[in-house]
Amino acid sequence: QVQLVESGGGLVQAGGSLRLSCIASERTFSSYAMAWFRQAPGKEREFVAAISWSGATTYSPDSVKGRFTISRDVAKNTVYLQMNSLKPEDTAVYYCSSDPNTAATIQGRGAYWGKGTLVTVSS
Repeated sequence: QVQLVESGGGLVQAGGSLRLSCIASERTFSSYAMAWFRQAPGKEREFVAAISWSGATTYSPDSVKGRFTISRDVAKNTVYLQMNSLKPEDTAVYYCSSDPNTAATIQGRGAYWGKGTLVTVSS
């Protein structure tokens, strides 16, 4: 079973940057789509970004487009989320998710989830 472990969260001032990492426990990760979601206190989980198994295609909503970039390093079994120009409203727990099916991953129906890493953006 694939296990996902996120890291890289922390406290940053508005306008700053962070890079989140998500490491998968198995090599089969290389054939899985990967995604990042976030959940702020009292709010529903929100899709942030996704990347296809090949890395050739990425997806992101308008709320983060141009500020957040998802990428993956297959050799390291790792997916990254580079977050720039952070805003206080980006404050949330960020989760990594994975599934062989790209659509399922994007829709939040991925089979595998990490435990999350907290990002706090101060104003």
